[in-house]
Amino acid sequence: MKTINVLFALLLLNSCAYAQDIVEAGASLTLVSEEFKFTEGPARDAEGNVYFTDQPNDRIVKWDAETNTVSDWMHPSGRSNGLYFDHQGNLISCADENNQLWKIDPEKNVTVLVEKFEGKFLGGPNDVWVDPKGGMYITDPLYKRDWWKDREPEVEKRRVYYLAPGSTQLTIVEDDLVMPNGIIGSKNGKKLFIADPGDKKTYVYKINKDGSLSDRELFCEMGSDGMTLDNKGNLYLTGNGVTVFNKDGKQIKHIKVPENWTANVTFGGPERDILFITAMDAVYILQMKVKGIN
Repeated sequence: MKTINVLFALLLLNSCAYAQDIVEAGASLTLVSEEFKFTEGPARDAEGNVYFTDQPNDRIVKWDAETNTVSDWMHPSGRSNGLYFDHQGNLISCADENNQLWKIDPEKNVTVLVEKFEGKFLGGPNDVWVDPKGGMYITDPLYKRDWWKDREPEVEKRRVYYLAPGSTQLTIVEDDLVMPNGIIGSKNGKKLFIADPGDKKTYVYKINKDGSLSDRELFCEMGSDGMTLDNKGNLYLTGNGVTVFNKDGKQIKHIKVPENWTANVTFGGPERDILFITAMDAVYILQMKVKGIN
């Protein structure tokens, strides 16, 4: 019994030490700016800068990783929400104004990738992840917006869709969720994590060669507005600050954030080692020991 207790104590000690190790020693949460109304959708470009949205003010904002400053990048922005860069350096946007998915090139030219599903308006694309092949997974919950004046969303089911490379037609890959929201995939493109904050759960799926999903498993009993992964396989969920789970679905860290709600998170900086957090009217950074993969 004594041997078992000692082993348990060592495992617990190692777990706690690892949890502390994901944040750089002596690092603390740093406020970048609080000039916004509601921040969302952070996405890292090839240089390490992070683009994020201030949806109520209809703008995409750029955080410069070198100077730690922010500036408007696109305004208006189609009420952009979730963002992600594709492999050609285009910014993929969940453009909520007209329930569309956009591709925005570096010169800010817009191409509408998705306008409707089977002739019907979506509930409002929320978050997007681009897989290694260039396919896109889109969550489509329904959060009714004040700017939807003359129409209502027409797709009744809250789903996750896949847009295959070169396709203009969405494919349903998951329709058994209450309110799908945050989404992120593994670097090798074999796993997909989908948060269902409507049911306070996050699931992990196997990604098949055709883009379909299978082998759904409950990852943890927590939903999330947004999420990201690090190079140790840890999953970062948002809501009450940032909660970090290891690859086995065990909580290893909680990062407190002053605001009441943390919407989203990603890794920025040239080395992908700066955790970038969007929280209500503010954005924060935190120096990490681990690195992001996306």
